[in-house]
Amino acid sequence: MRIVVAHNRYREAQPSGENTIVDSEIAQLTAAGVEVLPFIRSSDEIPSMSKAAKALLPISPIWAPRAQHDLSRLLTEHRPDVLHLHNPYPLISPWVVRTAHRHGVPVVQTVHNYRQVCSSGIYFRDGVICQDCKGRALGVPAIKHRCYRDSAVQSALMATTLAVHRGTWRSVDRYIALTSAIADHLREYGIPDERIVVKPNSVPDPGRPMPLGDGFLYMARLSPEKGVDLLLDAWRRHPVGALGTLRIAGDGELRPLVEAAAAERPDVVYLGQLDRAGVQAAVEASAVVIVAAMWHDVLPTVIIEALASGRPVLGTALGGIPYLVGADAPHEPAGTGPAEIASAVAGGGGSAMPAGIGLGEAGWVVAPEPAALAAALPVARAGASGLTLAARARYERIFHPDVVTKQLIDVYAGLARTPNPV
Repeated sequence: MRIVVAHNRYREAQPSGENTIVDSEIAQLTAAGVEVLPFIRSSDEIPSMSKAAKALLPISPIWAPRAQHDLSRLLTEHRPDVLHLHNPYPLISPWVVRTAHRHGVPVVQTVHNYRQVCSSGIYFRDGVICQDCKGRALGVPAIKHRCYRDSAVQSALMATTLAVHRGTWRSVDRYIALTSAIADHLREYGIPDERIVVKPNSVPDPGRPMPLGDGFLYMARLSPEKGVDLLLDAWRRHPVGALGTLRIAGDGELRPLVEAAAAERPDVVYLGQLDRAGVQAAVEASAVVIVAAMWHDVLPTVIIEALASGRPVLGTALGGIPYLVGADAPHEPAGTGPAEIASAVAGGGGSAMPAGIGLGEAGWVVAPEPAALAAALPVARAGASGLTLAARARYERIFHPDVVTKQLIDVYAGLARTPNPV
């Protein structure tokens, strides 16, 4: 089987889980005997481009003529079975779907964000969930609020791109939804069920879990949508030392907030940005991993890393988090607010679980509110040891590379046999 993997890499200066996942997936497919033809562009190429190439950048999200030329040549020479698209912006463009179909090559896309509808891709603006562009022919609110790169001009370009390519996206032969929440997003966009496959990402198997550590680990980009300020608010509602140690890893605009908290309380430790070995060590040193997202986070990789190491997860009941910990409610509306989420997950753990805390197979979910998270912290600390085996078992059953790679190859095989008409 011969597969083209198309991806526009995000800048290396901005750590990207999506870049890591694409690299890992290519390696796993190659190890499984699939011939992978990478069609990769990088946003790091932009500063060194010629003046002529830079002049075409404004239209690249819509068309990207150089990318279409190069892809056509690749498809003609190698005649692949499937093109697998990840991120097309800004140097590849969704137009590659049309180019592939013109060559008779079916297309699968992994949906890593909400950019079929939302110019920023995250359904989050000014500190709250925002879906103002949903259902609109043109995302005027995105332009008004400068949602893409804080630029009205670039936001207008992205909103126009999404409008132009609505038909393109609906022609994709198969969508890979990383969680059930993304599957719901695609259905709302008009994609029929038979073209959606729920297939999560994976992380390498770290081996048999080490004995449970102590305290909590938060590891994410330190930005408002990731909820580190929510976590710190919840943590301060407990006496110093009452919950063990809170370790925080990552970097971003809210780093000063974290550094101030670490200076204020000895039970808060800031680890900075960690490499792969550092991540594993931090996970093993902890008992529970926290994901305090304030947006509909698609698939926080840290959750899969936690499960692989037998660590349960305490997360907010948004996006893909309930699916990852095995506490998802079928077809939860994407716009559910904090109060409704608390109501929906209340009682999920049975009579012994405090109201507002949902118990999943491998962790807990709560509304994205300081009081709700504060109430869940001691529950998670006390219950961590009872979920370690379940956390590892969930990883082995759903998120292990062998399981996920087989599922992906099955998607390719089905497409190669029965491409959808264009």
